[in-house]
Amino acid sequence: MTAYVIFIREKTLDQREMDIYAEKVPATFPSVPVQLLSAYGHLEVFEGETPEGVVLFSFPTIEDARNWYYSEAYQLAAKHRHAGASYRGFVVEGGA
Repeated sequence: MTAYVIFIREKTLDQREMDIYAEKVPATFPSVPVQLLSAYGHLEVFEGETPEGVVLFSFPTIEDARNWYYSEAYQLAAKHRHAGASYRGFVVEGGA
């Protein structure tokens, strides 16, 4: 079942770190078909605080998403995201 990885950027802390992350992250994607569905596009908030931005990826399965997220390659890149901004990130399975 399709899985969606969602990152919500709450606040940028260090743009230089975010630039390093943006440079490194493309090389972390596995050979499975990953789709970037949305990245920091216009958003309209229905409830709660407005985040700085949202990124949405589609993976074939939740296991594929986990394997990517916990991979050494991604974790090395993610340390720059963690230093550069406050985020929430999660994976959710798609419905039938």
